[in-house]
Amino acid sequence: MPTVPLLPDDDASPAARAVFDDIRAKRNTDYVNNFWRALANDPPLLQATWERLQQVMAPGALDPLVKELIYVAVSVANGCDYCVHSHTAAARARGMTDAMHGELLAVIAMASQTNALATALQIETDARFKA
Repeated sequence: MPTVPLLPDDDASPAARAVFDDIRAKRNTDYVNNFWRALANDPPLLQATWERLQQVMAPGALDPLVKELIYVAVSVANGCDYCVHSHTAAARARGMTDAMHGELLAVIAMASQTNALATALQIETDARFKA
């Protein structure tokens, strides 16, 4: 259960509705995710988050699919069920295949295991790995 209401368009402020309209236009959809509807309770936070997300997830040195795969991995590490689902869907929309998803999960599992071992063993970082 959310800690704030998921605002429908009719209950959102004009500023929040403007962000909703921008989301719809830029994503070429009539759907606004629950995440954005929750953030609409704080329109400045909604707008700032939407603007930052567009900047970070835009094509750049990293391909948009790679960015979505990273987002999935970080969401798994942070235990964000919502983000795992939404960014897995976004990765699929950007071309992630079942084979790619399987490899991603294997990498996440391997990193989780080796991170836990390195942390438990308190292994000192090799000098050559430090910048």
